[in-house]
Amino acid sequence: MPEPDLGKSRGHNSPLVGISLVILVPFILAGLAALPILAASSLWPGLFWERHAEILCLLSGGTVYLAATGLLLWVRRPILRFLESARQIDVLAKAPGTVARSRDALDHLEGVFDQVVELLSTMDARALFPNMVGESRAMRAVFSQLLKVATTDATVLLLGESGVGKDLAAHSIHEKSGRAKGPFVPVNCAAIPDGLLESELFGHEKGAFTGAVSRKIGKFEKAAGGTLFLDEIGDMPPETQAKILRALETRQFERVGGTVPVCVDVRVVAATHRDLSEMIRQGRFREDLYHRLNVFPIHLPPLRTRREDIPLLAERMLEATRPGTTLSVEALQRLLAHGWPGNVRELKNVLERASVLSGGSELGPRHLTGLSDTGPVETAGVDEGPDLELRLSAYERTLIEAALARTGGVQARAAALLGIKERSLWHRVKKLGIEVGRFRPGSS
Repeated sequence: MPEPDLGKSRGHNSPLVGISLVILVPFILAGLAALPILAASSLWPGLFWERHAEILCLLSGGTVYLAATGLLLWVRRPILRFLESARQIDVLAKAPGTVARSRDALDHLEGVFDQVVELLSTMDARALFPNMVGESRAMRAVFSQLLKVATTDATVLLLGESGVGKDLAAHSIHEKSGRAKGPFVPVNCAAIPDGLLESELFGHEKGAFTGAVSRKIGKFEKAAGGTLFLDEIGDMPPETQAKILRALETRQFERVGGTVPVCVDVRVVAATHRDLSEMIRQGRFREDLYHRLNVFPIHLPPLRTRREDIPLLAERMLEATRPGTTLSVEALQRLLAHGWPGNVRELKNVLERASVLSGGSELGPRHLTGLSDTGPVETAGVDEGPDLELRLSAYERTLIEAALARTGGVQARAAALLGIKERSLWHRVKKLGIEVGRFRPGSS
């Protein structure tokens, strides 16, 4: 980021913009101070002696001008020091498009402080959700959404493929909510037979059906005062969907075989890997239930679109599985090349198996059984297509960003990790427009 200057615009070379703060503002204030004297001398000509009005105007205007200029320069100094420090540690994202559109220095400052607010909220989100690993932009956006919704009682719908970590997101929402001291009750709707799901959710009375030898408390009642996590909500049978809708709308239900309404105070977080909109068109999912659940939707991105998180995830998983096990450069490249249809869950299983095969030493490509040597490279913002150059650039970017993420943005270590010279890495980073600063500790 260029050195900030409050008296100089980034998007214009006009001299008028350059004096907008340090000259124009004090000049306007000086004019406002002299204006009452000029007005008084015009309305009452005998009020001042000859030329006294002009002298008073000059004195008052000059005094106000000097005072305003001094005050502005005094306020300007700590702001400049702050911006210079931010530039040196590369903590603020470079946004040339936004800066170019800035009309004056005030617009530039507003953009800078907006970035600071976003940085602080992002750092807070990562600290609040330590169980979810990710430094990519996609995951930072997820952290921000989780942080916003966690403190409310809004119903949350978690969307994403199987294995992306929807259960961790649901548990994180509960832990950071006002219901954290209450129970967190997960229910996998796909794992319970259709005939038993209603009883599992709402409970049943004694004698409600064959085998009901006593009253059973359902998941809704067990989650009272806390959070009920309905995983794989798209696999719920239609008849149960209607009763779930009624429970969400009225906050009460009846046990199977019962006649007395049971009132509960529970927050619902639902999740699914299915396309609920398509299921609605096919008549397999109730539209009214969808709208009731879709109060605050959060989409968790698949692993293949946030490959820069793979080194962080691998390090965390290996540390939990077998501390001390390291990952070779070749093994990391193979992990980055894989398509990961099973997402984070598949990565965890592969690394657990590989750590056993490696025997606790360095984990190499030969230990990564079951992975293809190459795989589809998907990068956010890069369209799939036959252009080989685009695909190679996307893969190159993925490797470099993964190395920078693993080394905390230290280019010398990243170059060594990739097996290339530091100057070569610098040229590649410049060519691809990679922001090295965002990989450093504490960056946004």
